Amino acid sequence: MPDINSIRKDFPILNRVVNGHVLAYLDNAASSQMPTPVIQAHSRYHEQYHANVHRGVHTLSQEATEAYEGARDKIRAFINATTRKEVILTSGTTDSLNLVASSYGDTFLREGDVILISNMEHHANIVPWMQLASKKKLEVKVIPITESGEIDSEAYAKLLTPKVKLVAVNHVSNALGTVNPVKWMAEEAHSIGAVIVVDGAQAVPHMRVDVQDLDCDFYAFSGHKICGPTGFGVLYGKESILSTMPPYRTGGDMILSVSFDKIIFNTLPYVFEAGTPPIAAGIQMGAAIDYLNSIGMDTIARMEHDLLVYATDKLSAIEGLRIVGTAPEKAAVISFVLDGIHPHDVGTMLDEEGIAVRTGHHCAQPVMERYGIPATTRASFAFYNTKDEIDRLVDAVKKTIALFR
Repeated sequence: MPDINSIRKDFPILNRVVNGHVLAYLDNAASSQMPTPVIQAHSRYHEQYHANVHRGVHTLSQEATEAYEGARDKIRAFINATTRKEVILTSGTTDSLNLVASSYGDTFLREGDVILISNMEHHANIVPWMQLASKKKLEVKVIPITESGEIDSEAYAKLLTPKVKLVAVNHVSNALGTVNPVKWMAEEAHSIGAVIVVDGAQAVPHMRVDVQDLDCDFYAFSGHKICGPTGFGVLYGKESILSTMPPYRTGGDMILSVSFDKIIFNTLPYVFEAGTPPIAAGIQMGAAIDYLNSIGMDTIARMEHDLLVYATDKLSAIEGLRIVGTAPEKAAVISFVLDGIHPHDVGTMLDEEGIAVRTGHHCAQPVMERYGIPATTRASFAFYNTKDEIDRLVDAVKKTIALFR
C-alpha cells in the first residue's frame, strides 16, 4: 500500500480548517478533490499555451490540440475502449446520458418499445428516458431492488421480453453504494436484442473499468468524480452503434463542410462534439487519469475497501443508526439514518465538527421511496481518506445523537 500521508500531501484542500477543525472530506460521491498536478495542469495551460484547438496552425493551438486530444487517448486506455473514436467528450455524465437518449433513443426506439430502468438510478439516468418515453409513446418498466439494495436478478430476467429495446442501469449506486452486475446484465440484455446504457459516474473512481469486458453499449462518467474538473465528462459508445447515430448538437467542429446546398458532418468522435470544447478541463482530465494511474486503480480499490469495512463496522455498532444499502458488493459509500433525527440536522452537526458529508435524497428519490424514508446521511470515501477521519465521523454522530436526545 502507498503511504497515505504522501498521498494526502498532494491534496492542498485537506489542510483546510473548517469551523475550527481540520477538514474531514467525506463527500466524495458528490465530487472528489483535486491533487496538485491536476490543479497545476489548469494553470499551465492558461499561462503557456491557451488557444483554441483543432484548426490552428500556430504553435499554441497545436500544443493545446495535442494536450486535449492526448487526454482522449488517456481516457481510451483508462477504460479500455477499442478505439479513440468511441470516446466522446461531453460536459458530464448527465450530458452523456442525454446524448444517448436524444440521438440513439429518438432515432431507433419506436412506439410500444420498452425501456428498463433500475429502481436505484440517479435522476440523470431516469429523466431522459421518461421524457423520451412520453415523446415517443414508449413504456418504461422498473427493475426492482431487494431490501439489501441489490438488483432483483429474477425480476430482471422476467422483465427482459422481446419488447425491451434498452436497459439503463448504474454500475454503482450513488445512494446505496451497490456494485451492480452490469456484465451479466449486458449479456442478458443482448440475448433479447436490447442495448444497455451504463451510468458509471460512481464506479470509475473506485475500480478498474474495462468497457470491452463489460460489453456495455454505452458507458458514461464524469471528471469531477475522479479527481478531475467539473463540467467535463465522457460517453463511451461502441463504434458500430455510434456510427449509426445522428448528431446530438450542431455547429462548429462537428462538420467537415457547410454550404447552403449540402452539409457534410465530421467523423467520429467529433460529430458529437459541437462548438469550442472545455479545453482546460479536458487537459485536467488527462492529468487526473495520470495521477490515478500513478497510484493504480487496483490499489485504490483495496484502500477504499479497507475504509468501507472499517466504517461499516464502526457505524453499525451505534445504537439507533441504520445503514441503508447493505449489498455484499459495495463501493466506498455508506448511507445511514438516525432514529428521530433528520439527515439535514445530522449534516449540520457534522459540519460543525469540520466533517463534510452529503444529506438529502441524492438525486435518487425512487430509492428513498423504496425504503420509505425522505433522505439519508451519506458518507463517501476516497483513497486519500483515513481511519482517523472515520473515527471523527463516528464520534460526531454519537455527539449528535446525545444532543438530540
